[in-house]
Amino acid sequence: MRWTAPPPAPRKAQTVPRKIIIDTDPGIDDALAIYYALAAPELELVGVTTIFGNCEAPLSTTNALRLLEIAGRSDIPVAEGAHAPLVVPFGGAADFVHGADGQGDVNLPPPKTAKHPLSAAQFIIEMVNRSPDPITLVPIGPLTNIALALALDPTLERKLGGIVLMGGNAFALGNITPTAEANIHADPEAAERVFRTHVPIVMVGLDLTDRALMTGDKIDQLATFDNPRAQHLARIIPFYRKFHQQWYEADGILIHDSMTIAYLLHPHLFRTRNYQIVVELHGVNRGRTTPALERGINREAWAGRPNVTVCLDADISALIDLELQYHAKP
Repeated sequence: MRWTAPPPAPRKAQTVPRKIIIDTDPGIDDALAIYYALAAPELELVGVTTIFGNCEAPLSTTNALRLLEIAGRSDIPVAEGAHAPLVVPFGGAADFVHGADGQGDVNLPPPKTAKHPLSAAQFIIEMVNRSPDPITLVPIGPLTNIALALALDPTLERKLGGIVLMGGNAFALGNITPTAEANIHADPEAAERVFRTHVPIVMVGLDLTDRALMTGDKIDQLATFDNPRAQHLARIIPFYRKFHQQWYEADGILIHDSMTIAYLLHPHLFRTRNYQIVVELHGVNRGRTTPALERGINREAWAGRPNVTVCLDADISALIDLELQYHAKP
């Protein structure tokens, strides 16, 4: 039986927006997530950090700067992060998913603004330490920058407002190998370091996002919104849509990354469960995020690990309609 979301819970008026930093490799669905966050008065995007993944890191930085300029938010700093995983070489960009330019091959002009002088990890540390309010990290690419920041300043564990990440697969099949999700597989050593910390983590992974399909009629609706953000999305999504038609035989797109923003805004529409998570580092299961289940005697690998909140289901139809409402805002 399919789970049905409960009615919206009463929510107290929020007087101060939740501060977030998005760590990203834009990426078409990354653009959706960034623009979703910018349109949400409940959130304050205080910075963007970039990472290898869908693109090489320098192109991720260029795209982040371009996206913010289109949105009229060049005041938000962009700090460039790691160019490669902690241990192994970078496996290469996902041109066939997002285009050679990471933005559907629309060939945007160079950005007029420049990146922040600090590295992504150093930027995260500085922002968290000087902020009067906790900052939540929203990584929607490989976790290398987050692992580096936590290693450079272990006090971040008690200062962060949490980590809401797109990645992993507790029970679902993988999408880069049969057993692993792409963001975690891109740097399993970094992911393992992050999952061992005591920062509260929400894992928005393939258990949910492999069903988060924005259908063709919803995509067509997005193209009617009269603002620069939505118009840019309407230009780049056709490339991503074609990929889904070829690989999934689906008329629509999986909105993996913006499900993190949806969780921040509408957590009552998600069904979650807590699990201790081990990231597999070897063999055919490299990159798999394996949960500790109730059954089984030999649980030493999970001993002492903090719980991770794993998103298992959601009212996806309602969440997509809500996201479109945010994208429609001027």
